[in-house]
Amino acid sequence: MGAIGYGLGVIGAGIGIGLAAYGATSAIARQPEMQSRLFTVFILGSAFVEALALIGFVVTLIA
Repeated sequence: MGAIGYGLGVIGAGIGIGLAAYGATSAIARQPEMQSRLFTVFILGSAFVEALALIGFVVTLIA
């Protein structure tokens, strides 16, 4: 049962990172001079999404 919950959590993380990458790519395409700032925000956002996925994995192992 826990594997199903973790699988759903990973799907959510994948969708989140995909949407963030799409947003960063289109923003960089519109304003190339903001690339360094947008990349930094994208990396931070991706790290938070991955952290949530790892927390879901740990909760799955504990429960």
